[in-house]
Amino acid sequence: MTPTPPPGRATPTPSTEAELDALLARPGVGVGSALTALGGDVLLLGAGGKIGPTMARMARAALDAEGSSADVIAVSRWSDPESRRLLEADGIRTVSADLADPTVYAALPDAAGLYYLAAMKFGTVGAEHRTWWSNAAIPALVADRYRGVPSMVYSTGNVYGLRPLVDGGSSETDATEPVGEYAQSCLGRERLFGYAASEWGTPTTIFRLNYACELRYGVIADIAATIAAGDPVDVTMPAVNVAWQGDISSWALRSIELGSSPARILNATGPETVPVRTIAGLLAERMGREVEFRGEEAADALLSDASECFELYGYPTVALRTLIGWVADWVGSGNRQLGKATKFQQRAGAY
Repeated sequence: MTPTPPPGRATPTPSTEAELDALLARPGVGVGSALTALGGDVLLLGAGGKIGPTMARMARAALDAEGSSADVIAVSRWSDPESRRLLEADGIRTVSADLADPTVYAALPDAAGLYYLAAMKFGTVGAEHRTWWSNAAIPALVADRYRGVPSMVYSTGNVYGLRPLVDGGSSETDATEPVGEYAQSCLGRERLFGYAASEWGTPTTIFRLNYACELRYGVIADIAATIAAGDPVDVTMPAVNVAWQGDISSWALRSIELGSSPARILNATGPETVPVRTIAGLLAERMGREVEFRGEEAADALLSDASECFELYGYPTVALRTLIGWVADWVGSGNRQLGKATKFQQRAGAY
């Protein structure tokens, strides 16, 4: 089957959220074959967040293109009922469950493949107990419930800590150095799923991400919103890695095929180490706005080396400047944002 051409420079900026969601959910090459190889239903736990709806829609589209009748099952508390309604309209089966409650697991559906997306980042300060329960206790419950089921576990590049700019990004073999309780608890999540991989033989991929960007959310959108508000852009975190969320979702869905025992680790981000000043300058130019800066660039940043991911799945289909242009048009037109700032500027790990 001929894959859908990827979005690129010729793709105009989406003008509606429906267009944006459709663009985000366009499956990349190999997604359908990776999902059909699982041989059954696909389960996404914590699917009501920022990236879950994209992955659920992409999984459904990829399976449909392969002629598969396997279900895509999205589990969340569904604090946003409209998000749930829209997913169901796209053919995704939804289940309401609070994963923090140990009593819900017996009733959760079985599946041939598990994507674990649940996490707590924002609001960590002052609620460290909830952070650890969300990022470490819940994974233990999930890993036990789905022993032996191929699993892709979302994690974060925060587990590496800051790297000197001259050294480039952290690779999968580098030591972890989590800064702050959020990052520490995320490493705890990895260790618990790693236990399931090693002790119970659960084929597991740990997918370390920073940062996925779309037009309503992400580092680029954060900077664009700051410019639109007339506020200075903080450059204390001097550089970032970013990539189109559609590409990130394709890589994440495919990466379940890498699952192994012990767990396989895969970094996911864009190939450029791009200065925050550069992103802000390109956004301001496209938006026809002035930009001011505050702070002094540090000599290190949270950076990852995703060259192994590119070797496996290819480079992003949406170039950095294209993505910046889309965000500038979207934010400059006053379109809706998700209201969930990444806080990429945070250097002390306090979220």
